[in-house]
Amino acid sequence: MERSEDELIAAVLKGDAASFEPLIQKYSPRVFATARRYARRESEVEDIAQEVWLKAFHKLKSFRGDAPFEHWLMRLAVRTCYDFLRGHQRNRESPFSDLSEPENDWLDRFAAQPESASEHADAAKQLIERILAQLPPPARLVITLLEIEERSVKEISQLTGWSVPLVKVRAFRARAEMRKILAHLAKDKYL
Repeated sequence: MERSEDELIAAVLKGDAASFEPLIQKYSPRVFATARRYARRESEVEDIAQEVWLKAFHKLKSFRGDAPFEHWLMRLAVRTCYDFLRGHQRNRESPFSDLSEPENDWLDRFAAQPESASEHADAAKQLIERILAQLPPPARLVITLLEIEERSVKEISQLTGWSVPLVKVRAFRARAEMRKILAHLAKDKYL
């Protein structure tokens, strides 16, 4: 007979570490999917996922059961990803010459005919990923949650621990920073 999440958590808290395994099996796909939104290399994704599960195991006693375990775990995963972004912030400058051919083509088409830009979604997606990589961690996190994962401001506030006004301010600033990066790329190319 399968045990409920509450029973598994209670068993882990009583010292039965093996009872944590079914939780890992059930939620690993979700943890990995979240980590993949923030890290590029598979080794980094694996590191983040492992860190999430280690934190979850060690902080399990702080799970109060007010919300489903999955919500608590995903909040922990998002915060772990944010910590990863802050710790692994790379050189955020990306010269225009580093753009791939599809990205260059998409920029050319967009500059000539902005209304037809949606026809080349893959190149646009690559360019967006490049721009996101140049954002500071809080900006990248808020844009990823808001625009890519399509979460509400209230959900983002709950996941990150930021206030609703702070989420809105960070989203506004992140969008402005993205426009600035794109304008810089376009200026380098077309001037």
